[in-house]
Amino acid sequence: MHTNPSLLPAAPWYRHRWPWFLMIGPALVLVGGFVMIWLAMSRPDAMVVGDYYKQGKAINQELKRDRAASRLGLRFEAGYDAAGGRITGSLQSHGEPVRAPFHIRLAHPTQPERDRVLEALPDAQGRFVAAAPVLEPTHWQVVVEGAARDWRLAGSWSWNKQAQLAIAADAE
Repeated sequence: MHTNPSLLPAAPWYRHRWPWFLMIGPALVLVGGFVMIWLAMSRPDAMVVGDYYKQGKAINQELKRDRAASRLGLRFEAGYDAAGGRITGSLQSHGEPVRAPFHIRLAHPTQPERDRVLEALPDAQGRFVAAAPVLEPTHWQVVVEGAARDWRLAGSWSWNKQAQLAIAADAE
């Protein structure tokens, strides 16, 4: 005796694999959405500036400092020694060594907590050595400025791709 399969009672939907297989995609999208919401809420956006007017005034101050560097004819050269954890180089004004102390600011492109400020104390020949242990191989924004913040040189540097950094003030 043969039984007709259409007369057999059908198993409930959850006993079949195809409904579960079709639900995997939307379930993964929901999980991914919740992860993205959590990431967006738990990590503040460091690139947003709250007070645009103050930021604009600060830009004008930066331009004055850039012009001062141009009048002084400043040229900064540096290299990073990863094994020794230090930045070495020189600062010159119209070809003469600058012996006054200055600051080197290294700004991380995305994480402000990794920014660094290095003190540079040049010797009689204008050469300096500044400690910079574990400098991450990324695209750093470099600002070299006088101790009194009266001039500045700015540039960008990826030390793992570019062995030497050279920043020269633009001629007026």
